[in-house]
Amino acid sequence: MRVDAVTLFPGMIDAPLSESIVGRARAEGFLELGFVNPRDFTEDRHRTVDDKPYGGGTGMVMMAEPVYRALKKVRKRGSCVVLLTPKGRKFDQAAAVELSKKKHLVFICGHYEGIDERVTPLADMQLSIGDYVLTGGEPAAVAVIDAVTRLIPGVLRKGDATVNETFEGGLLEAPHYTRPAVWRGKKVPEALLSGNHRLIAEWRRAQAEALTSRARPDLAAPKKRPSPAKAGRKPSPRKRGRFSGK
Repeated sequence: MRVDAVTLFPGMIDAPLSESIVGRARAEGFLELGFVNPRDFTEDRHRTVDDKPYGGGTGMVMMAEPVYRALKKVRKRGSCVVLLTPKGRKFDQAAAVELSKKKHLVFICGHYEGIDERVTPLADMQLSIGDYVLTGGEPAAVAVIDAVTRLIPGVLRKGDATVNETFEGGLLEAPHYTRPAVWRGKKVPEALLSGNHRLIAEWRRAQAEALTSRARPDLAAPKKRPSPAKAGRKPSPRKRGRFSGK
């Protein structure tokens, strides 16, 4: 997979994605990660990429033209361009799976007070990673790229590593334990020490259901089916999550 990021601060993405599993994926050729800086597409001697917002307000807004030129440099036929923005679809595991099937992703990372709104139609998808404010879209890009990369076939050494984990099947993952069997008086559950694979699977399923119900009831809540009278109606637009990927 090829991933490019349109960003004023490539190091904010490159450094954290140079370690651990994603770093290994890059070294082994599963992931190619590139960067394009809008500053390289300015024409004034100050390499200006932002300006004051029309109508007044605090902060500076990234100008459309440098971002457009940077995007044009890396966008190809078949590329999927993702704008990280508070207005976007809430990023989740389903979105990660969807993106992992793309051959080329381009992330547009805003900064300061955001990007000129006229850039928005250039994106194929808008994503938000949560309802909180970040310094820019770069930390969000790191989270999304990390989640997507681990789903690329071959990145995780064990083929079934992504099968029974958190959010698969709408459940949190069951608790994990390792040696020693007794730590400061706390014992590993007997089921996990039994060697009985069926018993272990049943224990993990029960624990996952209980944990999800207690900690994330929103995941455990059953989906409401539309009544026959409403089945033919189009669903109303969903409210989108927020995150300051400015």
